[in-house]
Amino acid sequence: MYPNPNTYPRVILKGTLFKKSQQKRRTSPCNYKERYFILNTEDLTYSERRPGKKPIQKGCIELCRIKCVEIVRSDVPIPCEYKYPFQVVYDSYYLYMFAPDNDCRLKWVRALKEETKHNKLFSTYHPDFWGDGRWRCCGHMEKLAPGCSEYYPTGTASKKPLPPTPDPQNFKPVEKTDIPLHKDEEYIVIDTSEPNWWTVQDKDGWYNKDITRAEAEELLMKESKEGAFMVRDSRQAGAYTVSVFTKAPGSNGEKNPRVKHYKVRQTENEDGKFYLAEKYLFSTIPELINYHQYNAAGLITRLRHCVCQDREILPGLRKSYQVDPDELSLGKELGCGQFGVVLEGFWNGKKVAVKTVREDAMSEEEFKEEAKIMTKLSHPKLVKLYGMCMQRSPMCLIFEFLENGCLTDFLRSKKGSFKPEDLLGMCLDVSEAMDYLESSNFIHRDLAARNCLVSEKLEVKVSDFGMTRPVLDDLYVCSTGSKFAMKWSSPEVINHTKFSSKSDVWSFGVLMWEIYSEGRLPYEYRSNAEVIESLNAGQRLLQPRLCPETVYQLMQWCWKEKPEDRPSFALLLHQLASLADF
Repeated sequence: MYPNPNTYPRVILKGTLFKKSQQKRRTSPCNYKERYFILNTEDLTYSERRPGKKPIQKGCIELCRIKCVEIVRSDVPIPCEYKYPFQVVYDSYYLYMFAPDNDCRLKWVRALKEETKHNKLFSTYHPDFWGDGRWRCCGHMEKLAPGCSEYYPTGTASKKPLPPTPDPQNFKPVEKTDIPLHKDEEYIVIDTSEPNWWTVQDKDGWYNKDITRAEAEELLMKESKEGAFMVRDSRQAGAYTVSVFTKAPGSNGEKNPRVKHYKVRQTENEDGKFYLAEKYLFSTIPELINYHQYNAAGLITRLRHCVCQDREILPGLRKSYQVDPDELSLGKELGCGQFGVVLEGFWNGKKVAVKTVREDAMSEEEFKEEAKIMTKLSHPKLVKLYGMCMQRSPMCLIFEFLENGCLTDFLRSKKGSFKPEDLLGMCLDVSEAMDYLESSNFIHRDLAARNCLVSEKLEVKVSDFGMTRPVLDDLYVCSTGSKFAMKWSSPEVINHTKFSSKSDVWSFGVLMWEIYSEGRLPYEYRSNAEVIESLNAGQRLLQPRLCPETVYQLMQWCWKEKPEDRPSFALLLHQLASLADF
């Protein structure tokens, strides 16, 4: 029988990884050994597996001794089969572990951070390896020397800065017209007419040095795009202002196009951190801008489109995703959504689902932004995006076609025919997709059975990424006027429009309830106001007739009042997989 989620110790993750080991002598060579790791709520153990024999435990680290868990960022060759390193620092020891892929690495790091976030942690860490008697990141020759980078445990509190982005420089400007080039950075090519020199714009083309408040307002009003913004010099010497355009409704409820100005302020302590409307603190202004491009966090809107005096920077889309309208034919209507209808279509000889966008529902820039998000996401349990078509009206997105349609309709049409393993498998499919989104720092914000589709093989895939957002600190605070589905929403979303992976977890609990209720509407006969009242009183959805007690306990775990008391998707995926194996 599945144990109560609050019973300890509880296995969280297990799997095969490589570990780096070195004898105590400084000159001893490193070696890499395959070990089977098990993480539970008390310790991290690793064993040597022997064919036909009992495994031998080689090490055990109590979680209370761990002071830092972080990815290792290094350009040194990895001599073992697994190429994705991360580190666990405990007492005065460093354990380097290697995962087979980045998703696996992120899963382990997030789970370890979650279990150790209440420890007495380091404030700094070394992001690169220790080797040959020195730290590769800072060159320090004392292994116990304090770290050279700030360490942040799981999640970033609203008044803590985000971790700095590595910025290795490859080219230093020589002339005034040159810009520095950085490894792994993105640049936008403006002009390629010269054979030896290209004109490019760095992606942070938001700084306008010599522009007045009135000129900024004129440019942004002319652009007339929600979230268009620029950074300019303030009247006060050495100070900066962020000017942003919005069409957010005014006090009368009508659209009120205007430009808001936010002074970039600094804390008075010696660190001198930067912040805007609310005290979300950052070490540099680029970090501040980067954060608010993903999160309004007190501003009237997110900083969506940077504008400068000479040109505007729009979200880029790879040519491989752009579909020629002549190659696409449309058929019958499959459904209707918030932004338009979904049609059956044919493209490149295969059946596809085509999501059209009404002209009054979304601007071209908003369409590009949604499409750009989806091009970054790829997982077997996410509905695959094939491409987009902007040369016809209405604009449309082309997705893979799933024969059994919407999960809600599928559950209702097949009611009474599902086996227990069918229902559990559906929950497992969705948890895999959400674990991927969580580990990739994306939140869905509208997870429900209506936004999942079912394939011919009864595989469930998560769809409808119109509200999906990338996040930097696992928190997305909506700007004014945002809409959300009340009966699938957590208390912090209802009360403060604060979305996170943990609010997605709440919605996943409701989705599991939908699955085991075979498509019933949650809180079927209650108004939104009555739902809020019952949630505030601590009431939750009742256990469905087909739902085992073990699964209902997982639902209740998803519906904990405090977000930090809810499990991660990595934990949910593990628990559901354990039930499936059982």
